[in-house]
Amino acid sequence: MEAIRVSERITIKSHRGEYFVVFDEEALPRLNQKDLSAYFFIIDKKVAELYKNVITNIITTEKTLILEANEENKSLEKFPRYIEHLIDRKVRRNHTLVAIGGGVIQDITSFLAATFMRGLRWHFYPTTLLAQADSCIGSKSSINVGTIKNILGTFTPPNEIHISLAFLKTLEEREMRSGVGEMLKVHAIDSPESFDKIANDYESLFSDLSIMKTYIYSSLMIKKEIIELDEFDKGPRNIMNYGHTFGHAIESATDFAIPHGIAVSMGMDMANFVTHKLGLTEFSIYKRMHHILKKNFFLYNKMKIDNEKFFFAISKDKKIVEDKIKFIGPDKKGKIKQYFYPDNVFFKAICTEYLESERIS
Repeated sequence: MEAIRVSERITIKSHRGEYFVVFDEEALPRLNQKDLSAYFFIIDKKVAELYKNVITNIITTEKTLILEANEENKSLEKFPRYIEHLIDRKVRRNHTLVAIGGGVIQDITSFLAATFMRGLRWHFYPTTLLAQADSCIGSKSSINVGTIKNILGTFTPPNEIHISLAFLKTLEEREMRSGVGEMLKVHAIDSPESFDKIANDYESLFSDLSIMKTYIYSSLMIKKEIIELDEFDKGPRNIMNYGHTFGHAIESATDFAIPHGIAVSMGMDMANFVTHKLGLTEFSIYKRMHHILKKNFFLYNKMKIDNEKFFFAISKDKKIVEDKIKFIGPDKKGKIKQYFYPDNVFFKAICTEYLESERIS
């Protein structure tokens, strides 16, 4: 691959001022040795167990909340318990919340930081590839209400983000592929050339941490440009939903058995197929990307997807505009853009063809 100069620090501009990402392999032990009196920690239970010898001081302080990182725990119904926990521990506005975990822990902490006592500072130590390469920047938090996923949220960026690639060594294959799914997405958005570059290095991502770090960095730099232009998702940032209209519906239809970034990989492939079938892009563009996208979701390509649940999820998607599906896909030159198409019988037939035939073949 062509060499990319990787800085150890990225600064992002936001409505709340600048915040930064720093690459630091000693981030966790360094945090453990700090004066912890001004911090309150929210930690993924699995991470706490894996790294208990590294963060002994953190997990033994009373100002630590350890949670299972699942969708149920980021539901609005759970937040009264979290708020009472903060109050009981005498957390005040001069405290800083610290999230150690992946996207679920990020969402919980960000939402609390935005709302508790009208706002607290928060720091993020992302432990999953998906969080390190994508969700850690951009300000968004999303929580669930009842059975509706990610319907409530804020734009509240962390003040600091500390990335250590050491966490990746303990991730399962599906978690790694989930993160790579979002990395493939953002490089496709950048340009066909960027997508081809990461596609050519796909296998090395899983065997060479220096190459992985390069693409985490480039993923964040591509996203930084977009979110600084449109932090509140009013226009240009919509392009970041590439693969998500279909991906979210796939997640819902499988009761979230497919990890998010892998569902996004499948969602991108499906978006490419749909745009090809609608005459909006060339078959060659679909085929060019299909090989790598399918390689990323092959663990789940034959998993049963309930069509009825899939179309129900599509119909409830917050990206529906005047009964038209808003989805992102490539144009005839491979540039990723936004489309609107009626949610009609023809559209459903193309989706069904992909889900029942093309995806599995």
